[in-house]
Amino acid sequence: MKKTAKQLMTVSVVAAITFSSLDSVNVYASPSSRKVTSVLPQAGFSYALGDNQVSLSNLQKSINEDGAESGASKGASKGASNKGTSNKEASSAVSKSAAELSSTDAVTDMAPSANDITANILHDIEEATGVVIGEREKQREAEAAEEEERIKGLVIAKCSSSESWVNVRDSASEEGEIVGYLPDSCVGTLVGEEDGWYQIKSKDVEGYVKAEFCVTGDEAVEHAKEAGTRMATVTGETVYLREGPSLDDKVLNNSRKGEDFVVVEELGDWVRISSEDGDLYISRDYVKIETKFNEAETKAQREAREAKEKAEQEANRKAASKGTSNKTESKGDKQYKSAASYTSQSSSIGSAVAQYACQFVGNPYVYGGTSLTNGADCSGFVMSVYANFGVSLPHSSSADRSVGAAVDGLANAQPGDIVCYSGHVAIYIGNGQIVHASTAKTGIKISNANYRSVLAVRRIL
Repeated sequence: MKKTAKQLMTVSVVAAITFSSLDSVNVYASPSSRKVTSVLPQAGFSYALGDNQVSLSNLQKSINEDGAESGASKGASKGASNKGTSNKEASSAVSKSAAELSSTDAVTDMAPSANDITANILHDIEEATGVVIGEREKQREAEAAEEEERIKGLVIAKCSSSESWVNVRDSASEEGEIVGYLPDSCVGTLVGEEDGWYQIKSKDVEGYVKAEFCVTGDEAVEHAKEAGTRMATVTGETVYLREGPSLDDKVLNNSRKGEDFVVVEELGDWVRISSEDGDLYISRDYVKIETKFNEAETKAQREAREAKEKAEQEANRKAASKGTSNKTESKGDKQYKSAASYTSQSSSIGSAVAQYACQFVGNPYVYGGTSLTNGADCSGFVMSVYANFGVSLPHSSSADRSVGAAVDGLANAQPGDIVCYSGHVAIYIGNGQIVHASTAKTGIKISNANYRSVLAVRRIL
């Protein structure tokens, strides 16, 4: 058996990985008491492979040198597999991993750092050698069990169709004073129970809610699938978003630490998320996944919020009445009407916004762009449309979730409202549809408003 084949067989059959610290990883490929270590200091990890030591780069070199001979041993490799991983398969996989290690864009799923490279190389080694660490799976199982216990300790409002919130009172009685509101699907931590009432603490609100309008325990776990939003929060500094669940799949975008996305599907080492560019995939190693809920607000907080929203809407209406643009735009032979021309034709300012926005359908999507004719991204499109009506909005889909006034769901949306998704925002145009700068592939287009999970609907005017 050639040197490379021996090395591969040794790694694939008896490798076991132990973690010595957060900054180093040792890979032991022999029970021998004699420990020999090949170190890659820039990555912060080492491979200890006993007497038959080999670093990943040396292994790649050996594989290249023995390339011609490996073809001749094809049949023998097939017969030498141990529970599924043959010499040829291991050789191919390790070859690919080593090649990726030396490339500039395949080493990690993040902007390279020592810890990130370590994690990705471990992942490559597992795939190449058949090593099963098991720690990752155990950790995820523990996290899932911990979250289930957390949800069991919550009280989730489950209102009737005629109500949109549950009153929080200062005592376990209908006679108790209302101290706050727990909107439908919002949560509080269960403190105690008393005569058909749950005592809860939710953000700044402490009090009692009637048990018949809420669920807790196992019922809360089941209802959480509807009431909560499964979110993935990025924990790495710069993490790639790919078009498929593999390091071989094309990188379409990246995300930064602290950004969160709605989880569409959890696929072992990968998570399918809802993003501005549609459904993309992110490595499970660089996100924290949990079910998030909204919480209660005090009576004073609700009154202050409603007053602020009303004042903001009124200010936007005044700005629109004075600042709606008469400017027309053109692109090639196509002429676009001004925002002001729609206000004279429309029964409401919101409808004018929607109609004005629709005339730009077909124009390109450009990441970071704000041009209605030459290209805009989703929030840039919304921002620029409203700018033509004298209203200033942020160039951020997440910030758009808090502008204007809250609308109670898509069913109550009116033309001109903005519809907020995970990493995306659009303008509602009526009849269950939106106009939005969708993706680089599709540009500005009209879609069904419920094509993705809606996080918020906001009324600007």
